[in-house]
Amino acid sequence: MGRIAALPIVGMVLAECAQAGLIIISKIAMSNGMSNLIFLCYSNALAALILLPISLVFHRSERPPLTISIIGWFFLLGLIGFMAQFLGYAGINFSSPTLSTAMLNLIPAFTFVLAVIFRMERIDMRSFSSLAKTVGTIVSISGAFIVTLYKGPPILKTSSSVMTDVLSHKQLISERSNWVLGGVCVAANCVLASAWIIVQASVLKKYRAELIMVFYYCFFVAIQSVVVSSILERDLRSWELTPKIRWIAVLYSAVFGSAFQVGVSTWCLRRTGPVFVAMFKPLGIIVTVFIGVTFLGDTFYLGSLIGAIVIVIGFYSVMWGKANEEKMDEDAGEESLASIKQQVPLLQSHIEEI
Repeated sequence: MGRIAALPIVGMVLAECAQAGLIIISKIAMSNGMSNLIFLCYSNALAALILLPISLVFHRSERPPLTISIIGWFFLLGLIGFMAQFLGYAGINFSSPTLSTAMLNLIPAFTFVLAVIFRMERIDMRSFSSLAKTVGTIVSISGAFIVTLYKGPPILKTSSSVMTDVLSHKQLISERSNWVLGGVCVAANCVLASAWIIVQASVLKKYRAELIMVFYYCFFVAIQSVVVSSILERDLRSWELTPKIRWIAVLYSAVFGSAFQVGVSTWCLRRTGPVFVAMFKPLGIIVTVFIGVTFLGDTFYLGSLIGAIVIVIGFYSVMWGKANEEKMDEDAGEESLASIKQQVPLLQSHIEEI
């Protein structure tokens, strides 16, 4: 039993490590001149090829019928995902993996805001749960402003004698990077990712084959990337997967960024619920900082530390409020059920008397 209980923990740790690795390797690939549009096209096309046979086998016994309406929803998911990934990778390229990972913890806060707007969540300021979610959202967004607008003095940085090839290239990238613009792009990515979650929740009610949905999502993102790239990327040499880091990044993104991470997160979500899965988000900050500082010569600034702490505090406040609210709903349901059970014998005795 303990082994089964430990599997979701191991799965989420691996999923967050995969996400952190994707952020870092995509930064390296784009630093070597790869367009984020072409990266999106290659990685999502390969992910779709991987997911097609897997999804058909996994859902061979239960495959809901595809309709024009469902295909339209899949296309909308792909469009939102394409814009989110485009802005996300642009933000990584303009700033650093550390800032990007810290900002991703805004997704639960933005999801809560959108859920309130679309009346999928309720707010009762007399309730501690609603108050915690609201305050946590404001705190998380404040932390994002700190990360984006305040860089501060460096706290951790690698000596120039370590991995000199990567460092020298990284220093060239730093000269043209824009911390604020990168932060704005990643923040926009978080808003779109939150919208994607809201739309996904709606689609899953209509079409419950998750892996088939993910396949169509990657398929439409790849198609949309090709269309936009054909307009903006006129140089055919930009499609070349050289140097080697480009195709390594594409392969990693397709296998670990889409198929593995989404599959594991979905598996854990079914068994433990969304709160458990969301609790592992801040782990990505630790992994990214360690890899970035140790192997890529990245610099960890005071502003990133303070902002990340503020975002995580707000993040856990939102998660606590949501968990507490769900527990209250469960308790209310159990009390209602117990009340009904108590009334049944009384009704039976009353009927017998009649």
